Amino acid sequence: MQVNIKNLIDDAQCYDTVRELRWPEGRQCPLCDSKRVTRRGSDEKEPARQRYECKACGKRFDDLTDTLFAGHHQPLKVWILCLYFMGLNLSNEQIARELDLDRSDVQQMTTQLREGVVKKSQQ
Repeated sequence: MQVNIKNLIDDAQCYDTVRELRWPEGRQCPLCDSKRVTRRGSDEKEPARQRYECKACGKRFDDLTDTLFAGHHQPLKVWILCLYFMGLNLSNEQIARELDLDRSDVQQMTTQLREGVVKKSQQ
């Protein structure tokens, strides 16, 4: 029996973790930093991805807005697994095989993740 690691990762837990890391003091607007934020449903394709609206400036955003995970076709759990495999020092080719992705997609993902880690460490 072969187990696909992507099936072992829980989408809801990935989003809960992103929310906890991103907003340790509670959700706030990425535009004006207001904490007057209300929930506005969830994403159709990823139900664990929460949508919000800022009551101060009216901006609508979600859990991934203005993060390096935003605007990509891979689900959040695939990004988390890619980051995990990078921590294990797997090559892009090995990561692509494990996640059943094209090597060029993995190259793009690992580059963005590395750049994000460097940018965060310089803040």
